Amino acid sequence: MRKPVLTIFYQFNPWNSSIGGIQTLIKMFIKYAPREFRVRLVGTGDDNFQPTQKWQTVEIVGREISFLPLFFLKNDNVRSKIPTTLKYTAALLGRRFSSDFMHFHRLEPSLAAWNWQGEKTLFVHNDIHTQIQAGGEQKAILWRRFPALYFALESLLVRQFSEILSCNTDATEFYKQRYPNIQERIEYIKNSFDSEIFYPLTQIERQAQRRKLARKLGLDEETRFVLFAGRLHPQKDPMLLVRGFAALNEPNTHLLIAGDGELTTEIRLEIAQLGLSNRVTMLGAVAIEELAKLHRICNVFILCSAYEGLPLVVLEALGSGTPVVTTRCGETPKLLTADNGVICKQRTSECVADALRQVIIHPENYPIASCLRTAQPYDARTVIEGIYYKMLSRWELGGKSWGLRTGK
Repeated sequence: MRKPVLTIFYQFNPWNSSIGGIQTLIKMFIKYAPREFRVRLVGTGDDNFQPTQKWQTVEIVGREISFLPLFFLKNDNVRSKIPTTLKYTAALLGRRFSSDFMHFHRLEPSLAAWNWQGEKTLFVHNDIHTQIQAGGEQKAILWRRFPALYFALESLLVRQFSEILSCNTDATEFYKQRYPNIQERIEYIKNSFDSEIFYPLTQIERQAQRRKLARKLGLDEETRFVLFAGRLHPQKDPMLLVRGFAALNEPNTHLLIAGDGELTTEIRLEIAQLGLSNRVTMLGAVAIEELAKLHRICNVFILCSAYEGLPLVVLEALGSGTPVVTTRCGETPKLLTADNGVICKQRTSECVADALRQVIIHPENYPIASCLRTAQPYDARTVIEGIYYKMLSRWELGGKSWGLRTGK
């Protein structure tokens, strides 16, 4: 019997150290895809995937899929003058990738899919309207310069989707109110983390591994570690992170920054100017397995974002038994409880420092069990298999009439 085909559209190369929750989520959708499905990914390539624009059979996270790289992209952690989303959308125009199911993780590429046959799903990863209207760095997102144009494009394109899934409850309600004619297609969906990769150690194991890391970095064995992981991008506001850590001024504390992006140089300069060169280590882009090790041994994970949906990295920290400090944005403040995290009341370095201090000085108030209890409902196997089950049920009930007739 013919298998239903899922085609995933996103502008990344799954073999690069690409930073971002969307990339991680896509890999989990590949990893936990039931064998009843054929999975295809339309992404970007590098020297290992030439020529581009040809389907190739590859293996990702232990699963064989069809992969089509649209164009060469050297480093998708740093923005170029022409936004990658624009390049990716342009490369899709004039092509046809009709499938039983199509998953889009950005709105813009769906412009090319208007006449493609099949069930289309849009995943909304940020509260896009808050993102566009937020103050601060205007270069953080191109649409801030042209909000009316974005909203006009959105109003046109959302009508083609069979479902719109958002990991942010505020964004979900906003879309329902803005588009009442399709509100039955709009749903909240749990983001998820892979518990096979992100899991806790015992307290004894955690302490032993923490001391091992401290020795490796030439630090005191009793050093307490603060971890940030993500793109060095205005959305994540890493400058607030560094300044907040400077204001913490606690002995034997060390900040680990796992990530890369356009603000890397500025962050390095800020670290030097604040005299933090011996108290901060910039790790660059880190493979997911190495990031998981850091989550398991650090004292606290911190996120100072200006806007978010529900960051996967927060779930990964909690799933590793590590408490979280966050600014008040996105879904994270609704997720945390008093015994697994602290929410900064204001976006100031003093508030960030106070929140970190609470967790670092009183770790007994943030037990591993509480972190795990909050993370457990977001386990990827449960969440993603549930989505696939619904897809397969719809296909069996009525979607079989469409057939994938050409190509892979």
